[in-house]
Amino acid sequence: MSDEQNEKKSIAAATSVISDKLTAFMGLKESNPKAFYGIIAVIILPILFMMVSGGSESTSVSGPTIKELSVGQKYSLKSPNTVDPSATIRLVPVPGTLAAYDDSEEKDRTEVCQHMPQNTPVEVMDFSDAYGKRKMFVKVKVLEGECKDKDGWVLAIDVQ
Repeated sequence: MSDEQNEKKSIAAATSVISDKLTAFMGLKESNPKAFYGIIAVIILPILFMMVSGGSESTSVSGPTIKELSVGQKYSLKSPNTVDPSATIRLVPVPGTLAAYDDSEEKDRTEVCQHMPQNTPVEVMDFSDAYGKRKMFVKVKVLEGECKDKDGWVLAIDVQ
């Protein structure tokens, strides 16, 4: 048999099955009208509900955005992802290594100049792109405190 003959048989079989099912469904109208109209309601009501409830009002989720930062400008470190004023922002030596650190060790949490307090004044020195986004990481230099002139990388969202 050729492919054309197989295709014609498949189409004929599909048409036959569809017409048999449609005939059986239409037979329900005479033999069991409650089931017939119930099936129609189950199909039509959700479609009707979706059409009526679809609003023209579009609400978008908005959150913190990354500022357009410039090299040499002064900013402060602020974490938009926390409401805790005592939260710290981690400075790392290489961009993108934030996820590689395990803060379960006491030394990692208390070592000087690794965790900077909120509102620490910094100066932007450089940028690094990551994951298809421009300026994802920012190299900053601390301007005040015991870590003055210490530099490290932070997420751009933490520089405000």
